[in-house]
Amino acid sequence: MQDLLSGKKIAVIGLGYVGLPLAVEFGKKYDTLGFDINQSRITELLNGHDSTLEVSDEELKDSPKLNYSCSADDLKACNTYIVTVPTPIDEHNQPDLTPLIKASEMLGGVVSKGDIIIYESTVYPGATEEDCIPVVERVSGLEFNKDFYAGYSPERINPGDKEHRVTNILKVTSGSTPEIADIVDGLYKSIITAGTHKASSIKVAEAAKVIENTQRDVNIALINELSIIFNKLNIDTLEVLEAAGTKWNFLPFRPGLVGGHCIGVDPYYLTHKAETVGYHPEMILAGRRLNDGMGEYVVSQLVKKMLQKRLHVKGANVLVMGFTFKENCPDLRNTRVIDIVEELKEYNVNVDVVDPWCSAEEAKHEYNIELAAEAKENHYDAILLAVGHNEFKELGAEEIRKFGKSEHVLYDLKYVLDKASVDMRL
Repeated sequence: MQDLLSGKKIAVIGLGYVGLPLAVEFGKKYDTLGFDINQSRITELLNGHDSTLEVSDEELKDSPKLNYSCSADDLKACNTYIVTVPTPIDEHNQPDLTPLIKASEMLGGVVSKGDIIIYESTVYPGATEEDCIPVVERVSGLEFNKDFYAGYSPERINPGDKEHRVTNILKVTSGSTPEIADIVDGLYKSIITAGTHKASSIKVAEAAKVIENTQRDVNIALINELSIIFNKLNIDTLEVLEAAGTKWNFLPFRPGLVGGHCIGVDPYYLTHKAETVGYHPEMILAGRRLNDGMGEYVVSQLVKKMLQKRLHVKGANVLVMGFTFKENCPDLRNTRVIDIVEELKEYNVNVDVVDPWCSAEEAKHEYNIELAAEAKENHYDAILLAVGHNEFKELGAEEIRKFGKSEHVLYDLKYVLDKASVDMRL
């Protein structure tokens, strides 16, 4: 196997939360080119810093064979291409393969005979061989599985997680022929200390990835529905989950907003593919509808509590603490906190959003949200703790309540504070 891997010159296409950590690891052993179409991203990495905070400045220095470029011509020197571009959904919740197709078109202009293209982006089963590879063939004039080959190894990065990193998460691999599958598996096995699982086909590997997050989405939807029921029964949801969690096989999910680049997106890839073959998924789409409606539900509960306290809703000042899609991470992709902000504005309230992890420029660009520089003391009629950043935990309920007026509502969505110190929890 080592002979098959010798001479590998790797290009990682897309240097986001998935691509950069992978490029850094490959750059410790192989000549590696980190490629991204964003010139400013390349510039910051050449200056030794990663603004996503997935890779530290020290880790960037510890990858001596890694170089960066935004010029497609530089890709021609490589022979193994790993595609880690995003796969979002559009406004109709349909898969948007545009980044993947554009990357495939670009690779069609640089791929040579004997090269391997490995896709990591989350897709529906069949996308690699049915949507991407034909683009490469058309542009390159080369024949698939004769002149060039393909693999699929789904990403399993968890943004902001410093415990589960690319090297210690078991990697699923696959290839377009048995021989290529062995090469792809050996390539990843050379950097993944947790080991690999070689799937029997590219479609199996694609399906395995898309159901990982679909399963989580459905489970969270169940817990969200339970929290709605328990709220109507005047039962604290967390206390119920903690009690049920004493059974060894009870799954430890929590209610909340379901956003991010994976869990809130991937199920739509699977349901789209299912509908193309004549099956209309029920459970998966029901879970998606419920999770997508949680922002509206949260605001309705907050407004009810404000009215119970005889607080005027129209014209009220509301503080939303946290805007990223998860705690201790700057990632804004598909954050569902935006649903809360937009729903609050429907009630004609004044909303301030604060987040120590979030880029104000990115929030403005992506969501047209002006982040507040800081929360104001004695100013808010309601405070909604939407993301469990450590900075908010360290403040504690007493300090957080100082932002509120003498009479206000404190709503803790993330179980960051003690039950007794808040007015309501999800």
